[in-house]
Amino acid sequence: MNLSEDIRKRYCNDTLSAREAQRAAQFIAWGPAVFQVSRIMVEKGILDMLRDSDSGLTLAEIAEKAAISDYAARILLEASLSIGTVLIDPETDRYSLSKTGWFLLTDASTRVNMDFNHYVNYLGFYDLDKALDEGLPAGLARLGDWPTVYEGLSSLEPRVQKSWFGFDHFYSDTSFSAALDKVFAKPVKSLMDIGGNTGRWALQCVSRDPNVSVTIVDLPQQIGLMQQNIAGKPGAERIRGCGTNLLDPEAQLPADRHYDVIWMSQFLDCFSEDEIVGILNRVAKVAAPDTRVMIMETLWDRQKFEPAALCLTLTSVYFTAIANGNSKMYHSDRFVSLIEKAGLQVADITDNIGLGHSIITCTKK
Repeated sequence: MNLSEDIRKRYCNDTLSAREAQRAAQFIAWGPAVFQVSRIMVEKGILDMLRDSDSGLTLAEIAEKAAISDYAARILLEASLSIGTVLIDPETDRYSLSKTGWFLLTDASTRVNMDFNHYVNYLGFYDLDKALDEGLPAGLARLGDWPTVYEGLSSLEPRVQKSWFGFDHFYSDTSFSAALDKVFAKPVKSLMDIGGNTGRWALQCVSRDPNVSVTIVDLPQQIGLMQQNIAGKPGAERIRGCGTNLLDPEAQLPADRHYDVIWMSQFLDCFSEDEIVGILNRVAKVAAPDTRVMIMETLWDRQKFEPAALCLTLTSVYFTAIANGNSKMYHSDRFVSLIEKAGLQVADITDNIGLGHSIITCTKK
C-alpha cells in the first residue's frame, strides 16, 4: 500500500506503551464527552481567556469572566485537564492553556472540523451502525427527509447549512490559487465544472481569464443556489448552469460544445465506486481527444502529514452516516483503478495543492 512516510510511521507501527495504549482506549470510550467539553471551552471563550492571560487564571476568575457558575467551571476545567487542553499550576491553582488547547483554539481547520461535527454530524453518528449495515445515510434523518444530504443543502437549518458550506469551502478555497495555475497553464476557452456547487470555482475561472466560459453541472437545487450566489458578480454572464442528477443513469452531460477542461473538485468522493465509474464513463463520452479531465481530490494516502489523513479517513464516516451512505475519501490506488475502468488514463498527479489536495489529470484512452 502506498503511504507517505509520516502516515507509515503512525499506521504501520505500534509504538505506544501499554499504559499509553490504555489511556488512548479510554479517550476513545469517552470521546463524545471529550468533544463536547472541548467545544464548550471554545464557545464560552475560556480557552481565549487562558491564551490572553499572562499568569493564568483561577477557577473563580474563569467562572466570572465566562458568566458561568463555579460548579460549571469546575466540571469543564477538571475534564479539560484530563483531556489535555489546559494545565494547572499546583502551587497557585491557576489554569493556563496547553499546546493542544492552543491548536484547538487557533488552528483554522480544527475549528471548521469542530463546527462541522457538532452541527452536521454529531446526532447522526449515533446511527452509523445502521448506515454501515444498510448502505444508506441513516443519520441524515436527524437533519431532514432527503435521500442524500445534497438534495437538502438548500433546506438545511441556517446554522447547519453554514457549518456544511464552511467545511466544504474551507478545504476547497485554500487550493484555488494553485489549482488555477494548473488548469490555466494551457489555454482554456470552455470549461465544464461538474459539481460546481455555489459557483465559487467558476467565478475564480472567469476572473482569471476574460475569455473563458464555464458550464456548471450540478443538482437543480444547487444550480438555483449557484445562480443566486453569482448574480451581479464580474464574469457571471459567462457562467451557465445545467441542472442534472448524475445518479440518474439516463442523465447525460452537456455535449453542445468542445470542452478544453472538464473539472471535478471534491465531487467524485461523494459517490460510490460504481457511481464514480458511471459518471466518468459519461465524462469520457463528451471529452474530446485533447480535453483535459482534471479531478481534484483529497486522497488520504498522499497527505504529507498524518493528522490530515486522520481527518480524511474520519470524513469518510460522515459520508457513510450523513451524506449518502456509500461514498468515502479514497486511497489513490483505488481511485486510479476506477478512472482506468471508466475508459480514461492518468497523465499526471500533482500533490500538495492547498491543504492537501491532489489534481489528477486524465485523458481519453
